[in-house]
Amino acid sequence: MPIAVDIDVMLARRKMSVGELADRVGITPANLAVLKNGRAKAVRFATLAALCEVLECQPGDLLRWEAEDAAAD
Repeated sequence: MPIAVDIDVMLARRKMSVGELADRVGITPANLAVLKNGRAKAVRFATLAALCEVLECQPGDLLRWEAEDAAAD
């Protein structure tokens, strides 16, 4: 998938656990794991905004675009 998720990077920078982030954002740890591991098909803007508020970051700190490998076609 060309969108990479860097929630784990921000968690490490903030020295915060997945469980703590999930509690503070108001989502289940399982749903946060789906987002964190890049398996989500979509993310609500409200959830993204809550993640940014709790982690004190911008959306671009959590999501980035990566070119797909041409050899994968």
